[in-house]
Amino acid sequence: SAEAAPPPDAWTLFREFARVGLSGFGGVLPFIRQAVVVRNRWLDDRAFAELLGIAQVLPGPNVVNIAVMLGYRHAGLGGAASAFAGLVLMPLLLLLGLTAIYYRFADQPAVRGALQGMMAVSAGLILATGLRLAASLPRSARTLTPLVLATVAIGLFRLPLIPVVLVLVPASVAAEWWVTRRRAAVAAGPPPAPPR
Repeated sequence: SAEAAPPPDAWTLFREFARVGLSGFGGVLPFIRQAVVVRNRWLDDRAFAELLGIAQVLPGPNVVNIAVMLGYRHAGLGGAASAFAGLVLMPLLLLLGLTAIYYRFADQPAVRGALQGMMAVSAGLILATGLRLAASLPRSARTLTPLVLATVAIGLFRLPLIPVVLVLVPASVAAEWWVTRRRAAVAAGPPPAPPR
């Protein structure tokens, strides 16, 4: 992967997240990945996937959590506030205007058709981002098992997200801890023999 770029300052974070916030309709996760990983190289795909994993288990919208954590990581509290403001301020103003227009023309068939088209595009963007992030995972049973279990539980059996997360996240952390501890024990070698 390309060498990481220098860390951004608060103004750069505001500007980039404002651009992201104005780019996405129905979900900006693919645009955040494009901005953070591809365009600015602040993180690689694996680090972005790790940040997304943390954002998923925290309360609040994932994209806001990512913006705040990334802003804090690179520019402290000012960076966190700048990234948050950039992500939500312009879309908020745009949303207020679009809401007024929508309620005036919501009964028009063309408006309903446009919204259905946007939903399909949004779903496709999220699926493409998920596939790219999955491709950055190491190919091992302990990384692929939670991915497959979550996909089956939510996608196939339609189980609620929160119970699935509450089961799979601790199980994944425990498995990783166990493997790390076992590797450390093997690396340390057998205990020395007692003196005779």
